[in-house]
Amino acid sequence: MIRYQEKDFTLFESQLYQTTSIVIHTDDCIVIVDPNLLPIEVEEIRQFVNGIKDNRPIYLLFTHSHWDHIIGYGVFPEATVIARDVFKDREDKENILQQLKDFDVKHYISRDYPIIYPHVDIVVHKEGQVLEFGNTSLTFYKADGHCDDGLFIVVEPLGLWIAGDYFSDVENPSIQSNEAFVETLEKTESILENHDIRFLITGHGQMADSKEEILKRKLESLNYIEETKTQ
Repeated sequence: MIRYQEKDFTLFESQLYQTTSIVIHTDDCIVIVDPNLLPIEVEEIRQFVNGIKDNRPIYLLFTHSHWDHIIGYGVFPEATVIARDVFKDREDKENILQQLKDFDVKHYISRDYPIIYPHVDIVVHKEGQVLEFGNTSLTFYKADGHCDDGLFIVVEPLGLWIAGDYFSDVENPSIQSNEAFVETLEKTESILENHDIRFLITGHGQMADSKEEILKRKLESLNYIEETKTQ
């Protein structure tokens, strides 16, 4: 369902795990980020895009390769896919797809679109890489620690920071590497200094709409990591 909407972007939230999807709709392009989760919810995003797309190019952007974030890929066959080089070159793609299929089997879910791993058309391979579509600019930062193919994306001039599975207000950090997770969090001040951030959108939970809230969530994540180290 639609959780929040502005002129240039619409935030969707699944009934499961408060998982978020974003549709950015500027004069230049449409960028769909992590479409998910239940079939009816993915279809709602599809119908929304159909209703607004006109002749604009459509891009499909993945923050990382976890099954709940790539689950809607097959609904947008015409989209140009953007993701990290590590995402593209994964050797465990079949394992990720199996997790997705296991979820559907467990919950008696059937989908009327193909369950396939995303084919990446535009590869993000370096820190600070920028893609420009007319006046719409995407700046990418590597976000390791939750997994090894994560991305932060800053969308300008909208002032959006799309953070994937970081900065959640509803779940504790899910950590693959403490060191890498902390290194990713330490990019917070630099991003806030170099971009005019209005909203931070997390993969699960409510967006943050102030720098104070973003910094608060960073500190909460760091504290959680320190607490788990001592347990």
